[in-house]
Amino acid sequence: MKLILKAIRLILGELIVLLNWLFKPKTVRRSASEQAQLDQRSEALSLYQFRGCPFCVKVRREITRLNLVIKYCDVNRHESYRSELESGGGKVKVPCLKIQSGESTEWLYESSDINRYLAKFAVSK
Repeated sequence: MKLILKAIRLILGELIVLLNWLFKPKTVRRSASEQAQLDQRSEALSLYQFRGCPFCVKVRREITRLNLVIKYCDVNRHESYRSELESGGGKVKVPCLKIQSGESTEWLYESSDINRYLAKFAVSK
């Protein structure tokens, strides 16, 4: 039974990824200097995620729509990312946005909360 559920999850995840690729959201357009400033600020963000997770796809779509450059850390494919998420965030749950601010690090869970944060981040200076 576990194997069947895992197979169904894998197939549905790949279908979601395909649909996301076919129907990409339109991106926000900015001046080159505004985009460069945002790209520089975005270096402080990392998204810990699974490729086929529907909630992770939701966040990645928002990242694409907002035209943000954020590092993706696939915790299924890289044990080091999984370990970092567990030790830093306290649990292996995705999506999770890692926010570096100087010496402090914040770990933000829940796709809707992450998308709200990213929307504010993209318009702040």
